[in-house]
Amino acid sequence: MSQSFRHPDILEIARLEGKVMVEDLAERFDVTVQTIRRDLTELANAGKLERVHGGAILPSGVTNIIYEERRRLNEDAKQAIGRACAAAIPASASVFLDIGTTTEAVARELLDHDNLMVVTNNMNVANTLLANKSCEIVVAGGTLRRADNGLVGTLTARTIENFKFDYAILGCSAIDEDGDLLDFDIQEVVVGQTLLKRSREVFLVADHSKFKRSAPVRIGSLRDIDHVFTDRTLPGSLSENCAAWDTAVTVAA
Repeated sequence: MSQSFRHPDILEIARLEGKVMVEDLAERFDVTVQTIRRDLTELANAGKLERVHGGAILPSGVTNIIYEERRRLNEDAKQAIGRACAAAIPASASVFLDIGTTTEAVARELLDHDNLMVVTNNMNVANTLLANKSCEIVVAGGTLRRADNGLVGTLTARTIENFKFDYAILGCSAIDEDGDLLDFDIQEVVVGQTLLKRSREVFLVADHSKFKRSAPVRIGSLRDIDHVFTDRTLPGSLSENCAAWDTAVTVAA
């Protein structure tokens, strides 16, 4: 296989798995590890990957991956996370569902829940929950972010301040190794920070790719989260932080 054909495949694997390893790629493409190292170096030089020990990850940055691509990333994992999170939400609860493709997976798993009140700043979530006839849907106003149908900004935060939710389902773009929850849009972060104050229990839904990414704006910390729903065991530092702060973790299958 020529180099020009390997590069798109390597990038697709990185998008799906969050990280690529030299030895795994060499075996997959039936080439030498030296060849794969050259591929990863060239992709890193082009700004498409970031080299780490033994492999590469998607690059850190100050802009998020486009929405349609995020929807395709780790779809099976997000479905499993959504199912596990929804199972922890009882009927007749008040719930806030945040912006994000994983929170949208939670919404799809709530279609059989009875008598929910769902407040959301995610138009995709609102449209999904229309199929649940017993669900009261409140859309938090704000500035429409056309890229993903999210509502953001101070108006959204002010709407949230009128509620006290039983559960807030929060997503993020990255989790730093010190336990900080990170995102890219300061207007969205304002919403997340308000949620942390206006919810009895906060559930974080995040697939394993968030453990390896970076983003510039801080939402809060794992110490603010009651329960993390993810698809893989947390890396050592994050697992230690959760244990220190009594944050429960469910690894969805």
